[in-house]
Amino acid sequence: MPTPSVFRFTLLGLISLSAVGGARQAAADLPQDALAAAKKATRFLTEKVSTHGGYLWRYSADLSRREGEGVVEMETIWVQPPGTPSIGEAFVRLYEATGDDQFLQAARDAAEALRQGQMRSGGWQAMVEFDPQRRAKWAYRVDPPNSKQKDQSSLDDDKTQSAIRFIVQLDRALEFQDAQVHQTAMDALSGLIEKGQYPNGGFPQVWQDERLPQANQPPRAASFPETWSRTYQGHNEYWRRCTLNDNLAGDVMETLFLAEDVYGDPKYRAAALKLADWLLLAQMPEPQPAWAQQYSFDMQPIWARKFEPPAITTSESFDVINTLMTVYERTGDKKYLAPLPKAIQYLKRCELPDGQVARFYELETNRPLYFDREYQLTYDDGDLPTHYGFKLSSKADKLETRYQKLAEQPAPAKATSKQSKKPRDRDVQRVIEALDDRGAWLSKDGLRYHKTPGPTIDMADVRKNLNLLADYLAHSSDR
Repeated sequence: MPTPSVFRFTLLGLISLSAVGGARQAAADLPQDALAAAKKATRFLTEKVSTHGGYLWRYSADLSRREGEGVVEMETIWVQPPGTPSIGEAFVRLYEATGDDQFLQAARDAAEALRQGQMRSGGWQAMVEFDPQRRAKWAYRVDPPNSKQKDQSSLDDDKTQSAIRFIVQLDRALEFQDAQVHQTAMDALSGLIEKGQYPNGGFPQVWQDERLPQANQPPRAASFPETWSRTYQGHNEYWRRCTLNDNLAGDVMETLFLAEDVYGDPKYRAAALKLADWLLLAQMPEPQPAWAQQYSFDMQPIWARKFEPPAITTSESFDVINTLMTVYERTGDKKYLAPLPKAIQYLKRCELPDGQVARFYELETNRPLYFDREYQLTYDDGDLPTHYGFKLSSKADKLETRYQKLAEQPAPAKATSKQSKKPRDRDVQRVIEALDDRGAWLSKDGLRYHKTPGPTIDMADVRKNLNLLADYLAHSSDR
């Protein structure tokens, strides 16, 4: 007869085997559960959340209040991420991972919403209006022309770039067989490189059908102005001059290289390298070998908004350095690495005692520049406005590490597309379990512009969760 210790050992073994079997079964079921969650979330988004197939930034949990970059009460969708293109791109990724037509239809709906808001000049503004009165103010390509309409294609905050990337990826997923999707992509890319890009290679924040004559200047190197006003002199349509504000260089470069990969047309690569060559020219001379936020047609730093002075800007410089390293990875041309060591060392010298950097540094003196709440330019950081990042974390060490790896390795023979990593099972399970009965992911954060508490449906979280499920399903063998 077995002893009690043998019984205990056998029982523990059975429990252990049962647990292992349960874990294996859960792992085996996870791809199916992930697909079901993605479909449930997509159904909720398309049937309950979307407006004409498009999306905003945030919604109250009961969907009664909505906002983009401000309160939205009309039939409006948002283009700027994490709006319509961001969600549409997630749908494309889910379709490519699964072949499920539900995701493809959701992506088509988002693309059609954007097509309805494409400007005649080819790009997009921050939002698309569907209310007839508000819509009449904008020069949408699909609507009858009117001389009083605004035609503004914006590259600020990844608006037009994100829309192009989504529609190009959808065009590829559809094997270029949807005429309207394909034409939208072609019109957007044509507008970007034929109307948006200036002869010197740079891009303005906003382009229109007609270009200012001053923009048709040959390339020239950046230089310091002899003098500059410490007082804001008005906007002077700064948005029509070359800019690097808010990661414009990286976003445009990504868009152009994607177009090259998808369509194989050399004109997209040519436009990308033309921009890269302009970035080399836009580097300021010693003693500040980095980049400005906004340039005049004479390639000198100028005012943009009342809190954006002529200055060296660390945020934009970080983006330019990353962008030039990406160009090197695509081309193997070391001229795109050559100016980076002195730029990185300069940015390391800009670091403040706490490890941060100021966003703006005074031309030639390199003193940190700030604004007080009355928008007076100052060297004092004690009374900063809160709506803008006048200080930020330094990325100099991270950039230096990336640069050293590239400089020590042989030049790449050709660009290779980066593959996403398979998410961890526990992260996928967490996303699945966070979905409520409707198919919504809820955030604890409140609505910023309504100034109301959470929970909310935050499209940045929705995008992240949909993309995580897409990555997992793309790597799953059970699909």
